[in-house]
Amino acid sequence: MLIVTLVATLAAGALWRQWRQVEIESAERARQQIAWLLVGAQDWARLILREDARSGGADHLAEPWAVPLQESRLSSFLAAGQTDTDDVLEAFLSGQIIDLQSRLNVLNLIDNGQVSEPAQQAFTRLFLLLGLPPNELERLTENLRTALATDEKTTTLLPPQRVEQLSDFGLSPQSLARLRPYITLLPERTTVNLNTAPAEVLHATIGGLDMGQARRLVTTRSLSHFRTLGDAARALPGEARPPDGSLHAVTTRYFEVRGRLRYGPIVVEDRALVQRIGMDVRTLWRMRHVQGPEDRGPDVALQ
Repeated sequence: MLIVTLVATLAAGALWRQWRQVEIESAERARQQIAWLLVGAQDWARLILREDARSGGADHLAEPWAVPLQESRLSSFLAAGQTDTDDVLEAFLSGQIIDLQSRLNVLNLIDNGQVSEPAQQAFTRLFLLLGLPPNELERLTENLRTALATDEKTTTLLPPQRVEQLSDFGLSPQSLARLRPYITLLPERTTVNLNTAPAEVLHATIGGLDMGQARRLVTTRSLSHFRTLGDAARALPGEARPPDGSLHAVTTRYFEVRGRLRYGPIVVEDRALVQRIGMDVRTLWRMRHVQGPEDRGPDVALQ
């Protein structure tokens, strides 16, 4: 009986290890397939932005790039006769393109090693609107100035690459969570697109514009987008400052492309920062996060 029990235990252990290895290999194969599908989705998003640039004009929320893709079966994107596998039927794709110049660029706070007064005023208004501690803005600004300084060799701060890294620059997790929908981090100084910015950002970046007026401005542009800064100036109330070409625009160069593919228990989320210069749309960085069996967490690739 002891021998039979020992043999049965060893056989069960070997069978479990074999099953475990098969599951891991299947999950890895599925992740690789999903990764390639998301690369294709990223390429498709860049094509949409390239075609939008071909038509020219202002960038606004009524354009095709601004329409999010709701979660859909992958089979709905394939031709008839290519959907005869259960794998395809169980995959669901969703995604969206976000105008990052609809937000305040944190790097605008520093201009040639000095604090930018217009950007400081805009962030001060945003912090006041959201009820955030002003001393955190002061720490953020000073730490950014130190990290971006070219003449200070002893600093241990490296310039931030993504918004989540701003917690190392003086922002508390609570403040960062409140700010995330309204701020971005881009590799150069940028303007705010008045066609896509939310009311909070319009209030922050246009002096003399209160929140009620900012919401009415959002309603006005939804009926007819601003083709020029002159159109935006005519839509502003008399007490608001006119748009400044160094701070405001009606076009965008930086976008974030988000893709999400769900395949059984595995969910892969893809984020990429893309820059559009004329007809050229290039990926600056890409971040991928995998959830599911043998979760590996975030996987960042810089390009």
